[in-house]
Amino acid sequence: MKLGPKAAAAAIVLSASLALTACGGGAGAGSNAGGGTAVTALTLGTLRDITSWDPAQAHVGHALQPYQAAYDSLILREPDGKLSPMLATAWKYNETNTKLTVDLRTDVTFSDGAKFDATAAKANLDHFKKANGPQMAQLSSVSDIAVVDEDTIDINLSAAEPALEYFLSQAAGLMGSPAALGTDGIKTVPVGSGPYVMDKAASVKDSQTVFTAREGYWNKDLQKYKKLTLKILIDPTARTNALVSGQIDATLLDPKNGKQAEGAKMKLETNQVDWSGLLLLDRDGAKNPALANVKVRQAINYAFDRKTILEQVMLGQGTPTSQPFGKDSGAWTEELENYYSYDPTKAKQLLKESGFEGKVTIDVPTLPGAETLISVLQQQLADVGITLKPGAAITNTFTADVAAQKYHALFFNLFQGEPTVAIDQIVSTKALYNPFKNTTPELEAKIAAVRAGGQDAGTLAQEVNKYVVEQAWFAPLFRVNQMYYHNDKVNVTPQAQQAVPSIYNYSPAK
Repeated sequence: MKLGPKAAAAAIVLSASLALTACGGGAGAGSNAGGGTAVTALTLGTLRDITSWDPAQAHVGHALQPYQAAYDSLILREPDGKLSPMLATAWKYNETNTKLTVDLRTDVTFSDGAKFDATAAKANLDHFKKANGPQMAQLSSVSDIAVVDEDTIDINLSAAEPALEYFLSQAAGLMGSPAALGTDGIKTVPVGSGPYVMDKAASVKDSQTVFTAREGYWNKDLQKYKKLTLKILIDPTARTNALVSGQIDATLLDPKNGKQAEGAKMKLETNQVDWSGLLLLDRDGAKNPALANVKVRQAINYAFDRKTILEQVMLGQGTPTSQPFGKDSGAWTEELENYYSYDPTKAKQLLKESGFEGKVTIDVPTLPGAETLISVLQQQLADVGITLKPGAAITNTFTADVAAQKYHALFFNLFQGEPTVAIDQIVSTKALYNPFKNTTPELEAKIAAVRAGGQDAGTLAQEVNKYVVEQAWFAPLFRVNQMYYHNDKVNVTPQAQQAVPSIYNYSPAK
């Protein structure tokens, strides 16, 4: 299918939010002498500000990076995805994988002077479980945390959770000062043990957040700058102009704006992290009865000409797909890659068989920067008799709105991680992106097999993947090429399965 003239003309105006959000100077000159001593400034363009600096409110993906400036995590995730010691020096499971014993550093303090120890670690993990943050499901399998001694904790599980170590390198592993947890103050000023502290006077909500290197930080190898500025630039054109003009050193762009960046000799780091598409959330029809019918959900999938959308809207920067699990997860299979071909005739027939012909209306919020793509989806769904109604733009309350079942469907971009990580993000009843808690006994049995599968978890997760594809829980379009650009003043190492690098992956160019 060829896109209509209006859609095709607008197709290249697409934000890097699909890769998912006062002027600051770029990186200054200077060497990185002194074994990690910070000697330069780094300014990054980010897509959006965060809503709270309480570590229990931390998110993942784009939104994790700011927290890494102020907070250390228990486990460090290396650029290639390997898990290494950070605040935790070692960790080991018992024979049943229901208790993780964690040894902790003894030489770390928080920015308020408090000491990091086992009691502090327990306080953070307990707070994370109770604070109702966007990633609270990461610790849903944790029954309790026991202090063994000053530098050791036991994390006890109600059932084995293969992704726990990964989660402790993410939001669940961020450690804040116990005295500040849950207070109003930590919502606006972070209190962590990380490499940087916020310069509150120089920071402006929804404009920029400024950090300075923390004196006495325990790991100088991770503290490469004297000053770190996160400049919030929602509009991709604004991010591009800021990068090209030297106001920022690195940022996430889209294919169209990437052309301008490349023309200005900016360097590109790219990898496939997310899949983009529709999440058909209300699968039991609590608010939208049509979505309870699997034939309606399948018709939605057959309505999309994925290849043409990718070529004309994303300038070919991605891979068409019908499955939400990525190649690195182990759950990906060749047979599901093109499970839903472009077949509008079949889509119309399925709608007729469903009894909802001419009666399907889907409301979705607008992902900022994705207006063109959503208009193309609207056009192709209309061609088979489905009405897509874009609504107000997604805001900083987005995750809370998802959890509150505000949306019965959603266009978004979601991370493709290890099997249990992906399951806990989009499939299980504790997943943020399964707010209606849809499940079946058959699916629960498949998920249980993955959790108990050990080294075979990836292969077993293929059955979960097959189930959600056949039942059309989602309407994936493509895996997106993340396009992260930077100038020649900074070295940038991409982060495995992450659209933007971890804060530790930047260093001054020599």
